[in-house]
Amino acid sequence: MRYPLLNRELGILSFNERVLAQAGDESVPLLERLRFICITSSNLDEFFEVRMAGLQEQMRDNPGALAPDGMSLQQVYDQVVERAQKLVHQQYSMLDDVVLPQLELEGIAFHNADGWNEAQTEWAHDYFLEELLPVLTPIGLDPAHPFPRVLNKSLNFALELEGKDAFGRQAVMGIVQAPRALPRLIKMPQELSGYPFGFVLLSTFMQRFVGELFPRLTVKSCNQFRITRNSELFVDEDEITNLRIALQGELPARHLGAAVRLEVSAETPKHIVRRMMDESGLQEQDCYRVDGPVNLVRLMQLPDLVDRSDLKFVPHAPSTPTVVANTPSLFDAIDRGDILLHHPYEGFQPVLDLLLEAANDPNVVAIKQTIYRTGSVSPLMDALMQAARNGKEVTVVVELLARFDEETNINWAAQLEAVGAHVVYGVVGHKCHAKMILIVRRVLQNGKPHLRRYAHLGTGNYHPRTARLYTDFGLMTSDQKTCEDVHHVFQQLTGIGAELPLHNLWQSPFTLHPKLIDAIRVEAAHARAGRRARIVAKMNALLEPTVIYELYEASQAGVKIDLIIRGVCSLQPGVPGLSENITVRSIVGRFLEHHRIYYFYAGGQENVYLSSADWMDRNFFRRVEVAFQVLDRRLKRRVIAEGLSAFLGDNQAAWVMQSDGHYRRRRPGKTSRNVQLSLLSKFCSDTSMT
Repeated sequence: MRYPLLNRELGILSFNERVLAQAGDESVPLLERLRFICITSSNLDEFFEVRMAGLQEQMRDNPGALAPDGMSLQQVYDQVVERAQKLVHQQYSMLDDVVLPQLELEGIAFHNADGWNEAQTEWAHDYFLEELLPVLTPIGLDPAHPFPRVLNKSLNFALELEGKDAFGRQAVMGIVQAPRALPRLIKMPQELSGYPFGFVLLSTFMQRFVGELFPRLTVKSCNQFRITRNSELFVDEDEITNLRIALQGELPARHLGAAVRLEVSAETPKHIVRRMMDESGLQEQDCYRVDGPVNLVRLMQLPDLVDRSDLKFVPHAPSTPTVVANTPSLFDAIDRGDILLHHPYEGFQPVLDLLLEAANDPNVVAIKQTIYRTGSVSPLMDALMQAARNGKEVTVVVELLARFDEETNINWAAQLEAVGAHVVYGVVGHKCHAKMILIVRRVLQNGKPHLRRYAHLGTGNYHPRTARLYTDFGLMTSDQKTCEDVHHVFQQLTGIGAELPLHNLWQSPFTLHPKLIDAIRVEAAHARAGRRARIVAKMNALLEPTVIYELYEASQAGVKIDLIIRGVCSLQPGVPGLSENITVRSIVGRFLEHHRIYYFYAGGQENVYLSSADWMDRNFFRRVEVAFQVLDRRLKRRVIAEGLSAFLGDNQAAWVMQSDGHYRRRRPGKTSRNVQLSLLSKFCSDTSMT
């Protein structure tokens, strides 16, 4: 029997509609509402660079193929284009009609050239001549100067020209590319602006003064445009001998991949748009006309340029568990019992402190860590390099194929190798997405030296900045079976050998998928026998068909299933006779919901796993992932309470999926419950949790 699946691409757009809804929520501070518009724009950029680019490739290579949901690729493409065009229109309407007018009422204004007075015009002209003109390169289009292959997502201007140049050539069209180093927002002096915070967009300077780049020619129009390109890297895994060198050769080509989307300012003449589409190989439906800046992501810097704390979220200072704060040694604290950290409500600093202590502890002999995303500035990487300099055996599994972080990770790999650390790139064909640290330390046991292992396992990246923005769990443990499991996973990543048995970890691509299927089937068996059966799971995405089919079967058996899926979900809930026992909700708020939690009632044992893995094909079969069981009963109750139950009770930030795949926002009843605000309040008042 074929069960129904919902479309992935439409699900991604649906998630971004929920993000954009935050910009219209008057309970959200005004500058944060602007930030949500920018986040939606950034998400759409990646959607086109990856998902839309992949869809277009599939249509070219296999036009008769069907998507997993049963639609033809053309049907999917048409629906995605219609939905994306609508979402972009909603973005700019929200910006132009709601957010910008309210910002102006608060003294934060954008000055358009048609409203400049004489003094403002003089200041703007001086700025153009001194700061912009020297770094701009005008390109006149003629047989010797063809249409340039503009970089991915770069800001460009297409000009209609009239007249003859110094060589007697008839001018028709010119292109100006804005260097990425130029700021997109320029603050006008307050005495000229008349507002406490007045800004001019780079595009405004260009449209007003760009004629000075083409002397004695008439500029009939100046039009912003931006091209989004396919950003997937192609590395032939059968041919490469050195992954790092292969990637370094591919990275420059990312900016010049096949065109996927054209964005143009709304007033751009039709014949100019047609020329750009022809040059880029795009169709009419690939063109997005916008009423404003073609790159809203660049407005993300505005809140940082405006000193108005009343228009931003109240700053959050993460708490520190007492068991961590009051111990001279984290190793001693871990020996007394497992430590659970709930980010961003609790700080990420204890993880860094653990690495720093290990780097300087003469009893530590080895440190192993996985790196997927860590940022271009990383105190964790500095600690690992310090450990290597101190003579520790440091092994780092760096995932070079972490999308859009490849260059950063290549740089870190080189720096680690330079100080003597062992750097490996995991297993070709299987991205290493697991989040693990393993520390080997010499301790005295019964008066004799003995090697003891300590581990940190997490649901999120070793990235201090995102640890303040993403919700994740991290576990510090010295449970020797768990640590042995981590050791075996590292052994598989760095060496060559057969699959090794694990005690408390489920691992992709070996046991995670079958163990998960078994756990779902056990709940179904309990339900058929008339016993209590329950599954609750929280993750970013649910797409893998086998898991979805097993959840449908479990629902039909009577298992109550609650899924908290932040992003895309292909499972269709609430369908009579199929999934009436399944609910799906999405939480969208101040923090990005990122932890993955799997709960199974298991006949009263209440098994809880934390993981780096979403329930997607790639996580089960093409990545190295781990799911680790929470063994301490007290910590297990915390995970259930803070990571699951509280989310099921949210009636302010929760969106509930209907049986047709659309989402409806929950409305507060007599009592409003916002899970993120509740957890912020809880951890501000209680720092004793461990």
